[in-house]
Amino acid sequence: MGSSKQLCKTLKMKVIDAHNAGEGYKKIAKRCQLAVSTVRNVIKRWQIRGTVEVKMRSGRPRKLSDRTARMLVRKTNQNPHLTAKNLQEDLADSGVVVHRSTVQRCLHRQGLHGRVSRRKPYLRPHHKIQRLKYATGHLQKPDAFWKQVLWTDEVKIELFGHNQQRHVWRKKGAAFHEKNTLPTIKHGGGSIMLWGCVAASGTGNIARVEGRMDSTKYQQILEANITPSVKKLKLKRGWLLQQDNDPKHTSKSTMEYLKRRRLKVLEWPSQSPDLNIIENLWVDLKRAVHARRPKNITELEAFCKEEWEKIPSTRIERLLAGYEKRLQAVISARGTSCTNLLL
Repeated sequence: MGSSKQLCKTLKMKVIDAHNAGEGYKKIAKRCQLAVSTVRNVIKRWQIRGTVEVKMRSGRPRKLSDRTARMLVRKTNQNPHLTAKNLQEDLADSGVVVHRSTVQRCLHRQGLHGRVSRRKPYLRPHHKIQRLKYATGHLQKPDAFWKQVLWTDEVKIELFGHNQQRHVWRKKGAAFHEKNTLPTIKHGGGSIMLWGCVAASGTGNIARVEGRMDSTKYQQILEANITPSVKKLKLKRGWLLQQDNDPKHTSKSTMEYLKRRRLKVLEWPSQSPDLNIIENLWVDLKRAVHARRPKNITELEAFCKEEWEKIPSTRIERLLAGYEKRLQAVISARGTSCTNLLL
C-alpha cells in the first residue's frame, strides 16, 4: 500500500474521479491498491483545498513559538547585556529546553546580533543636560563661527600600540611560529603624552608633555604654542579656544591665566570627546605612526610630529562640515552617547 506523499498526480486524480462517481473509500482503495486512510486523505485534501498536491512544508517545526520569540526580544531590549546562555536558562526555568544556538538563531531572525559594546564616557544626568544645552545652543551657528575655533586636546600614544590586532596567513598548528606572532612589551614599551591643536585651515602646533601634566605645565604649553598656532592658522580677532573640562584646564590658576591672556574659551560640556573633532585626528595620527613601526620613544615622537604635519586641511574641513550632524545626533539622543561620531 502506498502513502499519499508517494502517489503520482494521475493516481490521485483517479481516486477523485472514482469518488465523484459515487464509489466508497473501501472500493476505491481495493481497486487502486491503496490504504483506506490514504484514499480518505487525498479526498479530504481535494475537498478543502481544491487540489491534490501536497502543500510545501517549511521543515521541522520550530521549537520556539512566536510568543516565546517576542518574549526573548523583549528581554534583550530591556537588558542588551544578557547572554544567550542567560536567556537559555530563563527559558529552561519556564519549561522550554533548547540549545543556546537555538536562542541565537531566534534573535538573529529578529535582527538582533551579538556585538562588542562600544565604550563611551559615563554620563550622569547633569552631563546629559549640559550636552543637550551645548548641542541646541550651537546647532544654528554658521560655518564662519566654527572656522574661528581652535580645537585642543591631549593624547597618549604608546610605542607599540595598545590592543592592536594584526592578521597573518598561517597553517594549523603554526600559531606560535616566530614569524606568525606579534611581539609585545610590558606596558606597551613606553609611551608619550602629546598636546595638539587644529583649526579649519589645518593643524597647529603639537607638543610633547614631559612628565606629569598639571595646571602649571598646561599653562606653559598654552603660552608656548597658542600664539604661534593662531598666527600659522590665520585665525581672526575674536577666535575661541576649545578645551575640555579636565581639572587642570578649569583650575583657578588656569582660569586666571586665560583671563590674563584674554583668551576666550568655548563653552564645553563635560564627558564629550565625541564632540571634539580633534579626536578623529588622533585616530588618524596613531594609525599613520604605528604603520611606520617606530623602534623607540625618540622615533615615536619624531614620527608623531611628522605625521601631524601631513594631515590635510581637507580632512578637517570634512569634519567641520559634518559637525551639525553630531549636534543633531546628541539632540535626538537627548544628550546621551549616540551613534559613533568619531568618523
